[in-house]
Amino acid sequence: MIRPRLMIPGPIEFTDEVMAAMGQPTKSHVDPDFVAVFGQALRDLRKVFLAGDDYQPFILAGSGTLAMDSAIANLVEEGDGVLVVDTGYFSERMADICRRYGGRVDLLSAAPGDTITPEQVAERLNSRNYELVTVTHVDTSTGVLVDVEGVAKVAKEAGTLVVVDGVCATAGEEMRQAEWGVDVYLTASQKAIGTPPGLALLVVSPEALAKWRGRRTAVGSYYGDWGPWLPIMEAYEGLRAAYFATPAVNLVEALAVSLKQILDEGMEQVFARHRRISDAVKAGISALGLEQVPTDMRHAAHTLTCPRYPPGVDASFLKEVRKAGAILAGGLHPKIKTEYFRIGHMGAVNANDALAAVAAVEAGLRAVGYAVEPGVGLAAAQAVLTAA
Repeated sequence: MIRPRLMIPGPIEFTDEVMAAMGQPTKSHVDPDFVAVFGQALRDLRKVFLAGDDYQPFILAGSGTLAMDSAIANLVEEGDGVLVVDTGYFSERMADICRRYGGRVDLLSAAPGDTITPEQVAERLNSRNYELVTVTHVDTSTGVLVDVEGVAKVAKEAGTLVVVDGVCATAGEEMRQAEWGVDVYLTASQKAIGTPPGLALLVVSPEALAKWRGRRTAVGSYYGDWGPWLPIMEAYEGLRAAYFATPAVNLVEALAVSLKQILDEGMEQVFARHRRISDAVKAGISALGLEQVPTDMRHAAHTLTCPRYPPGVDASFLKEVRKAGAILAGGLHPKIKTEYFRIGHMGAVNANDALAAVAAVEAGLRAVGYAVEPGVGLAAAQAVLTAA
């Protein structure tokens, strides 16, 4: 039996080379060979994020939620004003984390499927003072993309630090950390970065480090505090062994392989490939007669697609899709959870993956009795791929 493709919004399918790195014998975390690999991974992380040489990368054993927690724990103190750009489930999680560390949180919320514009952010920033603006680049629960470049611009004009949750965006959506003025960009390993789950990744600007160094109070998280971690990252990048907590050795080895693959392809090519694959999947979905959660394709993510179920179809159809060769995800946003499903297409995804996903959706729809013209979705997807 052929294994179905895993096409959820993370974890994703990983390359053979990445999995080979995961499977090699585990080294000591102070082994010179591992120290060299860790140091290279830190340097390459800056390059993937398009950050400056003076930006500090952190590679921590943990999930994307740890990356969010670490960013906020270090930058938010009691009473700090935080404006959370809210486009879904994970934006609201960020707000909860900010409250946990004493932030005075205001939500700037969009209805499910809508986005928040830089103009809306600028208007709110003009109404009161904030120390921090947080943005979810792509909210995995809605497939909505935020204009990070535009939001960061107005935030910097207001003198506010910018934290961007890039968990479902990094190495898929266009992101230029230094050029756009993003102070903390964070992600998890298991999405477009292309490494199995277990690493929290952050790259931090000099301005954010300065705010952290000027704190009035101790960081409330022991594990996530940049204080113990910063000398560790500096040591590994300087090819010196150091210890605070044991790194996830095999995951770091795999990350180094994945980052090299991304950089070998080139960031501009990576961004373009994700746009092309996304356009193909969305064209196929539209040709099948399915609407999508984002209310305008101009703010639809390129790392996943969120189709709405057609009349008479519900989440049970996903079982038929799996039989047809693709594993997809159900809805996540609490307000519309039963109304849609999600197709992930990020990381090492290629044209064949896109066509397989569309074909599996088409087969699943027919299996549950929803009439679709045979091949119409594939034809639409293929037209995009061949025109690119």
